[in-house]
Amino acid sequence: LEADTKLVLYLLKHRHTSPFEMVGFTFRIYAPNVVWWQWTRHRTMSYNLQSGRYTPTKEDDFYTPTEWRKQSVSNKQGSDGLIENDSDLTDMLYEHQLVSFRLYENALSRGVAKEQARLYLPSFSLYTMGIVDVDLHNLMGFLRQRMADDAQYEIRQYANAIGELIKPYIPNVWQWFIN
Repeated sequence: LEADTKLVLYLLKHRHTSPFEMVGFTFRIYAPNVVWWQWTRHRTMSYNLQSGRYTPTKEDDFYTPTEWRKQSVSNKQGSDGLIENDSDLTDMLYEHQLVSFRLYENALSRGVAKEQARLYLPSFSLYTMGIVDVDLHNLMGFLRQRMADDAQYEIRQYANAIGELIKPYIPNVWQWFIN
């Protein structure tokens, strides 16, 4: 076991990562599309996302943030700090989601095909179920980017959760990874 650990750490240290492509993970993920939008940028994974044509959307299938972040002045892609007195923003988003869902239900009740009725749904806040299949080499690349402090908050929460899930299966690799 000690010799195996030394070999694994040697391979990692010297970036001989092809053996880590033989270790695979499959995750079932329920995430808002704002997260999937970023996640699928990592083209080193296989994805199978649930179709709204087969699985109806429910009223509680929408993401609403608990805090609203300010746009960063120095990072066009990032946020920095929180907006105070933001409850009206949450109320407006919830109302938008509710109205959109009612329009979706109305279209369905009138016989509109699911593939068209879903056009009424607010896409970025809608949750979608998906299966992600990835090898350890590419998962570490994903986690390195998405666990970083400058990653968008929402996807960072998923990356951190995946890190916690895999840690018990790869303790030596994980210890190297976080240091």
